[in-house]
Amino acid sequence: MIGRRQPGTLSLPALLVLALLIGLTAPGSAQNGAGIVDHPTGLTYGPLDFELPGADSYRRELAGGVPAYLVEDRSLPLVDVTVRLRIGAYLEPVEQAGLAGLTGALMRTGGAGELEAKAFDEAVEAIAGDFSSSIGSTSARMSMNCLTTVLDECLDLFFSMLSEPRFDADRLDLAKQNELEELKQRNDDPIDVAGREGQWLLYGRDHVESRFVTAASLSAIGQPDLAEFHNSHVHPAHMVIAAAGDFDADQLAARLSALLDRFGGEGRRQAPWPPQAAGHEPAAGVYVARQDVPQGRVQIGHRTLQRQGWSDPDHFALAMMDGVLGNGGFTTRLMKRIRSDEGLAYGAYSRFGIGNYWPDNLSVTFQSKSETVALAAKIALEEIDRIRAEPVSDDELRTVKAAAIETFPNEFDSALAVAEIFAQDEFLGRPHSYWGTYRESVEAVTPADVQRVAERYLSPDRLVMLVVGDWDAIEPGDSDGRATMADVAAKLGGRVTMLPVRDPVSLEVVEQ
Repeated sequence: MIGRRQPGTLSLPALLVLALLIGLTAPGSAQNGAGIVDHPTGLTYGPLDFELPGADSYRRELAGGVPAYLVEDRSLPLVDVTVRLRIGAYLEPVEQAGLAGLTGALMRTGGAGELEAKAFDEAVEAIAGDFSSSIGSTSARMSMNCLTTVLDECLDLFFSMLSEPRFDADRLDLAKQNELEELKQRNDDPIDVAGREGQWLLYGRDHVESRFVTAASLSAIGQPDLAEFHNSHVHPAHMVIAAAGDFDADQLAARLSALLDRFGGEGRRQAPWPPQAAGHEPAAGVYVARQDVPQGRVQIGHRTLQRQGWSDPDHFALAMMDGVLGNGGFTTRLMKRIRSDEGLAYGAYSRFGIGNYWPDNLSVTFQSKSETVALAAKIALEEIDRIRAEPVSDDELRTVKAAAIETFPNEFDSALAVAEIFAQDEFLGRPHSYWGTYRESVEAVTPADVQRVAERYLSPDRLVMLVVGDWDAIEPGDSDGRATMADVAAKLGGRVTMLPVRDPVSLEVVEQ
């Protein structure tokens, strides 16, 4: 029977792999003309041959000036479309935290156009479509995937979801009930607690990234609020579109322009952009969120900087510094010392963020047994000091530079990736030329550059350390006396602050 393989036989791909292996192991076979190597480190490769695609050839301007990046790919009979919008939770009233997220979710699940929720789900399933919709703090994303043969039907349903969501009342009630159940569990995981408390410590309680849903904010959200948020903010003036797949770009552009006409002008608002920055100034020190768990979760960091342009060489030097310190896998200094040398944690990581709309933050994180938290924290602080005090080695820098340069083509490894990265450029105001000089900018970074930016942008005197765990077991440190939390706190100004216990649903302080 055609299409069925007899038991014990190999498929054609398997036979090809087997033939390749036989060829490689046969006497006299060559590896790059030099014979079989004794160890993988002896493998050599030719120069990486990658030509950056040109963004302008994919760009179309749709009705109303909406930018779209349409990348044809005839390899499979599939089409992907993504719509991003410059809107988010920063537009919702403070007392209705969660409104934007619910609006995004219910756009997909709450029905659209003339179809009620169940009927809309069935219509999408009938054509094997895959739709999603979400609204985050500073952006919204709606996407669809379908077969080329049903592209028109899928686009019709997708733009019905975008322009005419019904926000079914029963589906809204169910979404709110599910979220309420999740709220009840958010004190159970140290990572969740650290995320919330750490955000408040660095950004304060008023910033959009520091707003968390509560039972009160959920109860303040009704069906008309979702409709009002959508009618006000989900419209073409805020959109950037990316599409990839089996289509003719000019024909799809015309089709998308016609579909954009579904959005009326009544009640539409131009959202303020960019979102408002955080005005909170963090206070250095050690902060403790008590939790009865056998391991302590630690976050160390401070606010960093906001991007003022895309060509600043400091940004590339900072990325390389971060890669050496803790953002490069098992070869980083934090991972080597805390995990490999001392066995104090499964992993230890850093992230030096550069914000697009406000200063981002440095974050050094690890999780260790209670008695070794202090020692791991001491080592992390030592490594922050060391990367400021002395140049990184040529080998360390070569490793992180090679990782950035050699993996660069992966950013463009599919038609959809190409479409979305150029659409993201437009969304952020990032020039397409950034990618043309990216590898040269990375290659130009020197050890002196890394030390210079580390001295300038890493500020030990501003560090905020959050510890989530059993403080009574963490405070004394390890039994060998190598470090106590008093030693660690002394490096951060000596202050230790106990954070209050909060009810997981209301986030109000619980009286102890």
